[in-house]
Amino acid sequence: MPQMIFVNLPVADLARSMAFYEAAGFRNDPKFTNEKAAMMVLSDTISVMLLTHGFWAEFTSKRIPDARAEAQVLLCISRESREAVDALIRAAEAAGGRADPCPVQDHGVMYGRSFEDPDGHIWEPMWMDPQMTAEGAAEPAAI
Repeated sequence: MPQMIFVNLPVADLARSMAFYEAAGFRNDPKFTNEKAAMMVLSDTISVMLLTHGFWAEFTSKRIPDARAEAQVLLCISRESREAVDALIRAAEAAGGRADPCPVQDHGVMYGRSFEDPDGHIWEPMWMDPQMTAEGAAEPAAI
């Protein structure tokens, strides 16, 4: 079984967040969704668990930071092309997210942008030239 990651995010409005992530291309898994949480699947190995604030508090006593004012993580995900990066940004913006809260990164062999979800969590879709990740690639380019 491949190693998987489940990113847990606190959300103020579960239904709104589910609609946002579905519009951005994530798929809801109803087997792990109820009135407290929703599993949104990005790939076979990456899922996002959207947790209501009350449910989040059952896992930790730490305060939920206001993601619109503070950043705790930047969630970087790969895309298959520069166009796919731009398409995801357009979809997120059309669904009510904010496009490019961080500077656009364009280094020729690597391209990345960002969006904020309705709760302010920052996602950074990026594309990297497959030559850069190919086994036996000469040496990394300076970025």
